[in-house]
Amino acid sequence: MREKIALALLFAAAVALPLIMRALDLPGGTGVATSILCLAFAASSLNLILGHGGMISFGHAAYYGIGAYTVGILWEHFRQQEPIFGLIPGTDQLLITLPAAMLTAGLAAAVIGALSLRTSGVQFIMITLAFAQMLFFLFVGLKAYGGDDGMTIRRRNAVPGLDLRDVDQLYWLVLGLLCAWLFLQWRIVGSRFGRVLEGIRQNERRMRAIGISPYPYKLAAFVIAGMGAGAAGALMANYMRFVSPDIMSWQKSGEIMVVVILGGIGTLLGPVLGAIALQGLEFFLGGITEHWAIILGPILVLVVLFGRGGIMALIRRLLGVRHG
Repeated sequence: MREKIALALLFAAAVALPLIMRALDLPGGTGVATSILCLAFAASSLNLILGHGGMISFGHAAYYGIGAYTVGILWEHFRQQEPIFGLIPGTDQLLITLPAAMLTAGLAAAVIGALSLRTSGVQFIMITLAFAQMLFFLFVGLKAYGGDDGMTIRRRNAVPGLDLRDVDQLYWLVLGLLCAWLFLQWRIVGSRFGRVLEGIRQNERRMRAIGISPYPYKLAAFVIAGMGAGAAGALMANYMRFVSPDIMSWQKSGEIMVVVILGGIGTLLGPVLGAIALQGLEFFLGGITEHWAIILGPILVLVVLFGRGGIMALIRRLLGVRHG
C-alpha cells in the first residue's frame, strides 16, 4: 500500500509539473523535464534486456539515434517535397514518424541482435559496441543530412488536436507515451515470455535442458528494446528540433546504462528515477562549477558500490517495502 501511494503521488507530481514550474516562474523547467523523460524512455527500453534478460548491450544508443534520425530525415524530405529514394514521401505527422522510427530501429535491432546474440559475455558487449560505432560513423558521413554537424528540424511534428510548439503539451504527450511503454513493459515482464526471459538471465543452460531455446526469446526482447529506444529518440528529436551523430555515440550508450544502474536494474521505475537523479545532478553541479563531471563521477561510483539495488532499492528500504 505504501508503494502504491508513493507511485500515485509521483504520477500526480509528474502530471502537475508544468503548472508547478509556471507557478515558480521557471519556464525552462518543463523543457528540462521533457528531456529527462526521453532519457528515461530510452533507459527503460535497455532495462528490458539488461535487467530482465541479462544482455549487456553497449550500443543501445544506436537505436535511440536511428529513431531521432528517422524523424529528421522524414521532415527534411517533407520540407524539400522530395521522396526518399524517389519512393517514400517525407512527412511531419507524428502519427507516422513515431511508428516509422520504431519500425526502423526495430529492424536495425533485429539485424544486429541476430548476429550479436550468437555470442555472449565480453564478446557480446564488444560486438554491440562495434555495430553502434559503425552506425555512428555512417551518419557522420551522410553529408546530405548534415554529417558531423547534424541537422535542424525547424518545426516539431504535428499531432491532430495538439500543438507541440507548446512545451507543456509536448511534455504531457511524452509523459503519456512513457507511461504506456512502462505499462507494456510491466505486462511483458509478467507474462510467460517475461518469465522465460528471467529464467534465461538466471541460468541459460538450465533453460536449454528443459527444452527452451534461449535465442528466439533473447532476439525478440532485443528487438522490442530497440523499438522502445527508437520511440524515445523520435520524441527527443521533436523536443530538441535537432539531431546529430552524437546521439548514438558510445558515450550516450554509457549514459543510458548508468541511468539504469543508478535507478535500479530490473525494476520498473528504476530507469525513470535514475534519469531524474543523473540529469538533476548534472544541472545542479553544472550551476556550481564548470568542472561538474569531476564531482559527478565519484558520486556515481559511490552509489554503485554502496547503494545496492540503486535508488529504487533505497526507496523501498525507506518505505519498509519488501522487493518481490
